[in-house]
Amino acid sequence: MLRNLAAVAALPLLGAQAQPSRRPNILFIFPDQLRFDWTGLNPESGVRTPNLNQLAARGVSFKQAVVASPLCAPSRACLASGKEYDRCGVVNNSVDYPMEQRTYYRLLRDSGYHVTCCGKVDLAKKSNNQGLDGKLHLADWGFSDGVNNAGKHDAMKGKVTPYDPYMTYLQKRQLMHVHVEDFEKRKGYTDTFPTALPDDAYCDNWLAQNGIDLIKASPKDKPWHLMVNFTGPHPPMDITASMEKQCRALKLPAPNHSSEYNAATHQLIRQNYSAMIENVDRWLGIYIDLLKSRGEYDNTIIVFSSDHGEMLGDHNMWGKNKPLQASVGVPLVVAGPGVAKGVSSDALVSVMDLAATYLDYAGVSRPSDMDSRSFRGLLEGRTKTHRTHLLSGLNEWRMVSDGRYKLVRGFAMEDSPEKELLFDRKNDPRENDNLAKRKPEEVARLAKLLKPATSRKLATL
Repeated sequence: MLRNLAAVAALPLLGAQAQPSRRPNILFIFPDQLRFDWTGLNPESGVRTPNLNQLAARGVSFKQAVVASPLCAPSRACLASGKEYDRCGVVNNSVDYPMEQRTYYRLLRDSGYHVTCCGKVDLAKKSNNQGLDGKLHLADWGFSDGVNNAGKHDAMKGKVTPYDPYMTYLQKRQLMHVHVEDFEKRKGYTDTFPTALPDDAYCDNWLAQNGIDLIKASPKDKPWHLMVNFTGPHPPMDITASMEKQCRALKLPAPNHSSEYNAATHQLIRQNYSAMIENVDRWLGIYIDLLKSRGEYDNTIIVFSSDHGEMLGDHNMWGKNKPLQASVGVPLVVAGPGVAKGVSSDALVSVMDLAATYLDYAGVSRPSDMDSRSFRGLLEGRTKTHRTHLLSGLNEWRMVSDGRYKLVRGFAMEDSPEKELLFDRKNDPRENDNLAKRKPEEVARLAKLLKPATSRKLATL
């Protein structure tokens, strides 16, 4: 097992293939807990994301993208391995990614890419140890370099003695106590007051700058991959004072089927959530400007998505973990060389499919044990469809959707205690009307697609 990133340079290029000299760079912007409808691509959201909107105008946006599992560790494990939830090796946040299991990061690195990451990678969620420099395990997972920090709540486990790079940074700035005291005051979503941290010490701004530095340090003779794992808009609703000044003017839609809190409280929560998203969008613009200044913009695939959504009070639910669209649905926008411009696609795509898509652009063969499928054909306008159905799951529940009807088993709602849900997302996009008892034929049809994927041995290198 590799522990030293310096050892990466000595690795043989296992399975490497002869590649064209102009393979594209890959910039992957990956915020945490951003629901599918909460960007400027949905005019009704009220959120301002001009850079994402411009990216979509230059590329393809997918309206029905979902994650293979709406929880941090399994979602990221599905993406890294290119496997569906039942085969990714990580059932929930209490399990670390199997070190013997191949990742698409490793495949890219072994083919000659300089593969980097910053922010919350979350492949060692159980052990929750990133190293003080944020480099522990990165080479094992397939990265050439990077800075991996803990998530918002996980970092608080080091509030006395830091064990991740962000808290170490704050300690050096003599700001750790400010951050710890702020988090200890926050008991839930309704704590929307601003943090006392200065803007440059705010976690998302600190980690985004790490990504800028990684691009600048990348070798000039290799294509590169950078995954920027923002901690926002994951709760708590911590925003800086400058972010608060910008977001309080936002007028945002009320939650769906919610009896919690008053309208003013919901507005404050949603304003803070939106402020974190707008801050991520600001950084997207900074990255694009950097690529342009380096002459790399025209040869970089830029991808914007998220590891799962956020219920945000809909159906009196909060957070992720749920099979409802606000939890499993995420934005997915791709732009770059050869990608069609200004396309809004209804094709069924899983975020897990990015693994095979990246390999496709890199000229690396997709391993036969991957469930991930490249959607490069969609991006380049050569195809209109991708999958016939999408799967997602977590712990006891499983979900399947064919784009119109969505079946969920093993999950109960307040008005559906029988743990079987069927929604017609065409006529009921907010998923308010459970049709399971009224459309048994649709339940039976979709149920055939819910069988867990056949278990196969973990692929190793």
